[in-house]
Amino acid sequence: MNLSNLKAPKSANRNKKRVGRGMGSGTGKTSARGHKGQRSRSGSSMMRGFEGGQMPLHRRLPKRGFTNIFRTEYTVLNLDRLAELGETELTLEAFVAKGFLRKRNELLKILGNGEINMALTVHAHKFSKAAQEKIEKAGGKAVLIG
Repeated sequence: MNLSNLKAPKSANRNKKRVGRGMGSGTGKTSARGHKGQRSRSGSSMMRGFEGGQMPLHRRLPKRGFTNIFRTEYTVLNLDRLAELGETELTLEAFVAKGFLRKRNELLKILGNGEINMALTVHAHKFSKAAQEKIEKAGGKAVLIG
């Protein structure tokens, strides 16, 4: 593959639909709006999810439970992922560089799934009890940030 045989994806070069440009265009006369009715009129705008007076889907579906708006979201990593990195000092910068975290200021929690057999110093915002025990059993350190 080189520059001489690159092609745009299919339907990437479609022209804008030009409505009301005569009968030969296929979208003449009523401009693809049909005859009469609320949506055919100019200046008509309805709320998102309006279904012609039928009870909208977002109101038909049951609402359950409670969403805590103050919940703290953690990016979770298991011990088996840490073992395959092959480093002894794992800081947030190292996790960002390896692609485990998107941003430096994301919160990180280490979980204890998997086995670890080398001494690691892991910096994270939270550790599960199992993860902390396994890291210390292998001779490493679990360092809490913040």
